[in-house]
Amino acid sequence: MLFRSPIKFPLLCLFLFAGCVSTSDFDSTRADVNDLKRQTFELKKDMSTMKQLVAGAAKEETFNAIRESQTSLYSQVSDLSKELDVLRGRFDENKFYIDKSLKDASTERELFRNQIAGLENRLKEINDKLAKLSESSSPTANPAAETPEKKKEAAPQDESCSKNVEATSEESIQDDPVKAYEAAYTLFEEKQYKEAREQFNAFMKRFPKNSRVSSAQFWIAESLYAEKDYEEAILAYETLIKKYPNSEKIVAASYKQGLSFMEIGDKKTAKVIFEKLIEKYPDTKQAKLAKEKIAEIDKKSAKTKPKR
Repeated sequence: MLFRSPIKFPLLCLFLFAGCVSTSDFDSTRADVNDLKRQTFELKKDMSTMKQLVAGAAKEETFNAIRESQTSLYSQVSDLSKELDVLRGRFDENKFYIDKSLKDASTERELFRNQIAGLENRLKEINDKLAKLSESSSPTANPAAETPEKKKEAAPQDESCSKNVEATSEESIQDDPVKAYEAAYTLFEEKQYKEAREQFNAFMKRFPKNSRVSSAQFWIAESLYAEKDYEEAILAYETLIKKYPNSEKIVAASYKQGLSFMEIGDKKTAKVIFEKLIEKYPDTKQAKLAKEKIAEIDKKSAKTKPKR
């Protein structure tokens, strides 16, 4: 029999099945497999590209975050540096006032000592004169000798009368606040600065509640500035600024105080004063001048700054 062998039958079936599958079906299946392989490769490639993009984006985001953090730190450092400069300026300004106050206190003590010594000498002279007068008025003194003395005393009495008239005229001026102020200001305009200061000080003591008191203090400071006594001028301007903050002279006083600091070489404190003036009184003529002075200070500082 043809199918008597058990091995031959399966082989025959296999050959028959293989003959049933057409060549076109096999090629189509192989194409599908190749297409799947290609798609798988493309997907893997896309996944690799996506990973690179994600890594790059994360890296860029990290870099941007670091850069923003650095920018913020630089800004904070710059702000702190500005605040430090302001504090240094205030420290220098306060140090100047303290040193000046100590110096003035020492000078005043010395002045008081000299005044006390002078008063003691005058007291001694008066005591000596009293002793001589008591001796001359004793009963043993010659009465006839008194006649020429009386003649000599007559002339001084006439002089004292004329002095009394002048004193009365001055008192009438001093009693009128308008005349007293104008008299002091006239001396200032005539550049008699010392005498003007004395008159302004007298005016301020006599009329402490007068509306022109702050102006008198301003002209005292101006007279010191005109004499180039800048340290004393600084203190005089400061008195006006602290004691009369609502004065119409406050802006001019602040500006001139800044100029005084520039004159003594303290440009940092001058700059701080100018910046405060611009901040508090931005629409004034002095604010515009203060900006020009700040630019001048910065320009000179840039020139003197050592190159690295």
